[in-house]
Amino acid sequence: MVAPVSDALPPIRIVALYNFTPFEDIVALRGPLQEVCDREGIKGILLLAPEGINGTIAGSDDGMEQVLDHIRAMPGCEELEIKESRAPEMPFRRMKVRLKKEIVTMGQPNIDPRKDVGQYLAPDEWNALISDPDTIVIDTRNDYEVAIGTFKRAEDPKTRSFREFPEWFRKRRKELEAKGRVPKIAMFCTGGIRCEKSTSFVKAEGLDEVYHLKGGILKYLETVPEEESLWEGECFVFDQRVSVKHGLEIGSYDVCHACRRPVSEKDKASPMFVQGISCPHCHNERTEEQRQRYAARELQEKLARQRGKEHLGTQQK
Repeated sequence: MVAPVSDALPPIRIVALYNFTPFEDIVALRGPLQEVCDREGIKGILLLAPEGINGTIAGSDDGMEQVLDHIRAMPGCEELEIKESRAPEMPFRRMKVRLKKEIVTMGQPNIDPRKDVGQYLAPDEWNALISDPDTIVIDTRNDYEVAIGTFKRAEDPKTRSFREFPEWFRKRRKELEAKGRVPKIAMFCTGGIRCEKSTSFVKAEGLDEVYHLKGGILKYLETVPEEESLWEGECFVFDQRVSVKHGLEIGSYDVCHACRRPVSEKDKASPMFVQGISCPHCHNERTEEQRQRYAARELQEKLARQRGKEHLGTQQK
C-alpha cells in the first residue's frame, strides 16, 4: 500500500516501464494482465513480446500498485524498470495489452540486450560525458521527437522509425573511421529502452566504448536541476500530455490527430493545420480521401465528447 497522495500532487500516477525477459507464452500472459488493469481502472498501453514487456500506463496510486505487483510476479520481471510522473487528468483514453514480435522494433533478430549492452551512466554523470569533445552523442529517437528537443551536441539520425537506425549507424561509423576516429559513443532515448537495443547493436558491431543514459531523458529531466541541464527544448511522450519539460511538467505541444506528430502554436496558426485532419508536417503526405476520413472521425469524436463518452475510433498513441 502506498502513502496517501498529498493534496499538492496531481492525482494521476503515470508509470513508464519496460523489462527484457524471455516470455514463453505471451498469449497466456495477456488476459490476466488486461483483467487486472481493467479492474483497477488503469489505462494506457502495454506491449508483450517474447523478449519482454514495455509500455506506459496511468491511474490511481492504489490501482497502479496492484498492476505493478502483478507485472513483477510475471517471469523475470522482479527487477522491473519504471519511471514515474504525475498528471492532473488521465492521459489515456483506454487500456490495451498488445502482442508484438518485439517490445521495441529494431528488426535485428540476433540482438539480445539481456546479454550485452552499453555502460549505464546516471543522470548526474551524463553532462561530463557528453561535454567531452571526443564523445559522439547520438539521439536514437525518431525525427519528429528530436525536432522539439534534444541534448546539446547530439547528432540527429533523422530516422522515421527505429528500424532505420542500424543502417544510419553503419554509415556514420564509416565516416568517422575514414577520419581516423575510433568513436566513443553516448546514446540516449526517452525512457531507456531503445538504448538497450541500440547499444547492444553497436557492441555487436565491434565497438566497446559505448554508454547510455540510465532512465533516459525522462529520468534526467526529473532529477537534474534546470540550471545544470544540457537539455534544450521539450521531450515528446506517447500519451495525451504530448511533451514534458524539466521536472516532468506538462509541455506546450499539442498533437496532430492525423499523423500523431507534435505541433506547436506556430504550427496550429498555419493554414495547413486543420484540427484532427492535417498539420504542416503531414498536409502534403495525405490524399483528399484520407482527409475526408479524418474529418468524419473528428466529427464522431466531437459528438462523443458532447455526450460524455469516448469515440471507439479514437486512436491510441
